[in-house]
Amino acid sequence: MSVTLTITKTKVAILELSRPEKHNAFDDSVINELIQCIEHANSLDIRALIFKTQGKHFSAGADLGWMKSMANNNFEENVADSAQLAKLMSVLATSPHPTLCLVQGAAFGGALGLIACCDIAVATPDAKFCLSEVKLGLIPAVISPYVIKAIGERQARRYFLTAEVFKAQQALALGLIHDISDDLAKSEQYFIDTLLNNGPKAVQSAKALINEVANKEIDEPLIAHTASRIAQIRVSPEGQEGLSAFFEKRAPSWQNAAKQ
Repeated sequence: MSVTLTITKTKVAILELSRPEKHNAFDDSVINELIQCIEHANSLDIRALIFKTQGKHFSAGADLGWMKSMANNNFEENVADSAQLAKLMSVLATSPHPTLCLVQGAAFGGALGLIACCDIAVATPDAKFCLSEVKLGLIPAVISPYVIKAIGERQARRYFLTAEVFKAQQALALGLIHDISDDLAKSEQYFIDTLLNNGPKAVQSAKALINEVANKEIDEPLIAHTASRIAQIRVSPEGQEGLSAFFEKRAPSWQNAAKQ
């Protein structure tokens, strides 16, 4: 097994890919392992999902041996393989839990899709990124919806076509990552503590709200929907507890639970 899923006592899922000898490149087996672990995590009552890898590099993208074998497959077999990669991106992007991606070293090709699928991404200062597909005569098709959402169409027009390598500072400017950190473990703990400080159902609802509102026209139905959403959360048990705690100047129940 190249993938492990660990649940901490604070109900945080740690998903780790350990294939450093292959620079954490993924093949069909790794993709299936990741899908199974993420789907399992998505079904659990947890507070966050952390995605990280072991070794010097985050991920080189698709494994070269796997790519070579796919080149010998027919169109239908290639569609089936690509569908599994598409499923991996989808189950990560649609996780109901807040997701954090920690990036070190090189992140090439499909690895950028994994980063873009996560809610929050932090990279080391020496991290390097590349949408390298066109160098091989390919295109970043499966990851394109997620990467374009992250960096925008205008920037995708450059980096999809040039396959330039860009550094962490540029990834930050593009919106692919949110922060640059010399200490990923410290950043991981910071975001875990920050997320655990917030109402668990509110965090999930806030994430769902983004998907419901993003890129939608601001019209009467959307306005009515958002009014309904805030009303629902206000009268919910968690919303009532949060408001009561605020006015009573005490910690809400979920903060006390996170400390136990």
